[in-house]
Amino acid sequence: MAEDEYFAKIEAEKKARLAADLKAQKDRTALEERKALHWLRCGKCGAVMTTRIFRGVEIEVCPECGAVLLDRGELEALSGRDRSGFFEALSGLFGRESP
Repeated sequence: MAEDEYFAKIEAEKKARLAADLKAQKDRTALEERKALHWLRCGKCGAVMTTRIFRGVEIEVCPECGAVLLDRGELEALSGRDRSGFFEALSGLFGRESP
């Protein structure tokens, strides 16, 4: 009986690992699909964003509505060092450490 329990335990562990691997793969695939749907799309109108150089920084601009998308660190690069603590507070709000 102990031998049957041992093999049942081993089989259950294999199934649990397989289920975890399948879930991880499914999550990765879902993330890739979601990213492909929204990659360089405007958050306001859905148009395809165009990349422009502004003050030496690549930014994305919507040709339809004029919205601007800044990646991490680009606002600081454009505006210079924040002395008011605003960006540090904003970074803290989103759970990120400030640069």
